[in-house]
Amino acid sequence: MANSDVDGRLRDLFTHLQLTTNMTIQWFPGHMHKARLEMEATLPKVHLVIEVLDARIPYSSENPLLSDLRGDKPCIKVLTKSDLADPDMTERWCEALEETPGVVVRAVTTDDVPTIMRLRWLAVKMLPERKGRAINAMICGIPNVGKSTLINYLAGKKVAKTGNTPAVTKQQQRVNIGDSVTLVDTPGMMWPNVHNVNSGYRLALLGSIKETAMDYADIGFFAARYLIANYPDRLVDRYDLDEVPTAEMEAIEAIGRKRGCLGKNGMVDIDRASRILVTELRSGGLGRLTIETPESMRRERAETARIVAEKEETAKEKDAKRKKRFRDKQRAQRKSREMG
Repeated sequence: MANSDVDGRLRDLFTHLQLTTNMTIQWFPGHMHKARLEMEATLPKVHLVIEVLDARIPYSSENPLLSDLRGDKPCIKVLTKSDLADPDMTERWCEALEETPGVVVRAVTTDDVPTIMRLRWLAVKMLPERKGRAINAMICGIPNVGKSTLINYLAGKKVAKTGNTPAVTKQQQRVNIGDSVTLVDTPGMMWPNVHNVNSGYRLALLGSIKETAMDYADIGFFAARYLIANYPDRLVDRYDLDEVPTAEMEAIEAIGRKRGCLGKNGMVDIDRASRILVTELRSGGLGRLTIETPESMRRERAETARIVAEKEETAKEKDAKRKKRFRDKQRAQRKSREMG
């Protein structure tokens, strides 16, 4: 392959990554639409909400629909997989999320059973007005965040199906976990549109979006860019690199050469190298790391609000134009009848 071809592919990849700020990832299977309707119908009947988040992406794994729907109901945000997250960053995230009134945050790991079991006690503590009475708590989270595993620990037995692929839970169920607390388990629900492109990439990177809805090269480049900026030593140590790569393509190609991802022409297979990086990042092979910060959350919330507002304004303008065309057509028809 000529150098010009390589440079062209490099430009194409960078252009794709840089010019997708208005892109939205859409992955909303039919059962998730049903789950949203069930959530809206069930929320008025529960006393507390437990939202399960991935400690590596607490903001991107939040469901924006839930914050709007739950109103002032108390909420426990559980950061799962905290053993895979940067511990210092997890502490900062707990503080940032608890700035929201009525929200308490707990970071857990699957082998920290005592902390998991204390969630039941915490639910009772947050509802003193329900002392001695039944408590219904809705538990929800995006696909592949570890919600079912958490439920099984709280219940003391396997009542929820677990798996490493998104969308394992398909229908709502009720689970009694003791102390008069009943969990209303909802399917892992992705929202219809991920307006924030960075959140979309993070969700795909950590396995919350099915592989059929993502491109490994795109996700690998996103991961490489973040690691170069925030955890450069992890790349060097994991893949025995001579120095920190200066760009995404350089990082992916270096990984590909180190791991033997070469085609017949000796060129690096970008897809294979990207898959290696993504797979090893997901499993903790690059150490404990977090893919977003409270500061990036604040910036991206503002940007997402701007994008949503622009889309709503555009929709209003289109609707106004449609109504005007309809009125103009009616007037023309009336005038034609009068003249006839």
